[in-house]
Amino acid sequence: MDFSLTLEVILMLTAVAAVAGFIDAIAGGGGLLTIPAMLLANIPPVMTLGTNKLQAASGALTASITMIKKGVVKPATMKMAIAGAFIGSVIGTIAVQMSPPDMLEKLIPFLIAAIGIYTLFAPSLGEVEAEPRVTESTWQRIIAPLIGFYDGYVGPGTGMFFALGNVALRGREIIAATGTAKILNLSTNIASLIFFILGGNVLWKVGLAMMVGQTLGAFAGSHMVVKGGSKLIRPVIVLMCLAMVTKYVIG
Repeated sequence: MDFSLTLEVILMLTAVAAVAGFIDAIAGGGGLLTIPAMLLANIPPVMTLGTNKLQAASGALTASITMIKKGVVKPATMKMAIAGAFIGSVIGTIAVQMSPPDMLEKLIPFLIAAIGIYTLFAPSLGEVEAEPRVTESTWQRIIAPLIGFYDGYVGPGTGMFFALGNVALRGREIIAATGTAKILNLSTNIASLIFFILGGNVLWKVGLAMMVGQTLGAFAGSHMVVKGGSKLIRPVIVLMCLAMVTKYVIG
């Protein structure tokens, strides 16, 4: 499908992607900005989702590389989780292109509100490692694929689910959990993107332009995560949860 978007609109979307990439690298939820912006540019919903995955994947890749270089996360220790998240996202992406995600969409505000409340009131959230509530095998083989499915099927807040799930269920320190979330989110984005491309639902000109903004934003955000730690991550997560719940309630 051909679109005659003006240069001004494309530049606006690129700027939005830069802000989204910054937020995604810290807490997740950048799709709350990019998806409505593309819809306002009159890009069809399914193509908006596909194009969003293209630009989001570049941000996740940039943040992942930064986290790996800083020694925050080691992908070799989480191969099963990466594979599981990838497969879950593939299934979710196929499902969303075959049926409307009405049921899951109704649950989103409650899930995100729970994350916000937990993040706001949990004492010393992720400042030090804690006793795991689930085994590493359960996390990698069951929970990561389920979150991957959610990302492929709906998407908003996936990074927060990965990060906070790692903190709450595996007792991980929040910077390490955020680094892990970037790797897993990259896996789910790539998986979903492949099937959106196969379905012809990616607007390449817009997506490639937004990738530039997303990459710059993610680079800045991921460096701030390493420097700022939980003092930076916690308030951003709470603010993004509030914004996302408001968006779903108001519509």
